Amino acid sequence: MKGKIGVLIMIMALVAAAIPVMAAQPAGGLRYSITVSKFENRANWSGRWDLGDAWGTVLTDMLNQTGKFIVLGETDMRQAALSEQDFVASGRTAQGKKAPVTGQMTPAQLLVKGVITHVQGDTAGGHGGIRIHGFRIGGRGGKGEVDATIYVIDSTTGQVVASTNVVGKAKRRGLNLGYDTGGWGAAFGGHKNDNVGLAVQAACAKAVDFIVAQLPNIQWTGTVVLAKAGKVFINRGSREGVQPGQEFVVGKAEVLRDPDTGEVLDEEVKKVAMIRVDRVKEKISICSVMSGNASAIHRGMTVHLP
Repeated sequence: MKGKIGVLIMIMALVAAAIPVMAAQPAGGLRYSITVSKFENRANWSGRWDLGDAWGTVLTDMLNQTGKFIVLGETDMRQAALSEQDFVASGRTAQGKKAPVTGQMTPAQLLVKGVITHVQGDTAGGHGGIRIHGFRIGGRGGKGEVDATIYVIDSTTGQVVASTNVVGKAKRRGLNLGYDTGGWGAAFGGHKNDNVGLAVQAACAKAVDFIVAQLPNIQWTGTVVLAKAGKVFINRGSREGVQPGQEFVVGKAEVLRDPDTGEVLDEEVKKVAMIRVDRVKEKISICSVMSGNASAIHRGMTVHLP
């Protein structure tokens, strides 16, 4: 009897470990706008779904789940939005308050692109073992592996600020990634649970963890929109994670360029004042001057963390 209870406890523990866990949604923290480009498939892999499109879909979803980014639509989505705006601007559609307008799309501060370099897939289903509530315990299963090189690019300078190689592996059906991958496979013939699909999810999870780890090395900046009656309005709000009480440096930015190539080498900010956030709206924050020369603050000045 005791032996049977022990086996049952072990099976329950294995089942619990196989259930995916929703990634925690961190509250607060300054956020960066980011977009993912379609990954190039150089692995010569072709299956029942598009590998590059699947990667973009999963990576975009996982970045959004972190709560650390303002995640913009993939490149093709943004291009479709631009086309719709151009169509409305042509005057050939009904004009109204709900019609899309130009000049209001959120720009991406960071771009993510990459190349899928290797795919190995054995999509044969597992067999043997026992099944409890949809989970198979024991038995054999297929394997999948996806390798990719990713690049994080500063959209202002076009420079690669970070890059790495990630490898995703799937040895059985069912992965505990820390991210809820939902039903992305519906767009690709429902194959998110084959072994290559699971390997894509595992590789994307590693890519997201790497990108998040780079954020302390990437300067977060904003811009003064208006300085009036002792108040400073900046173009960063709750959408970007700004909170009341946060303090920022305000100054005049001087871009240092290579005289030979014109390349941006660095950006020096001459401090004018320190400001503190009093009130936050979705896209702007209203701040008070704590120290420095309030009268010298003007529209267009750079705002960054101390």
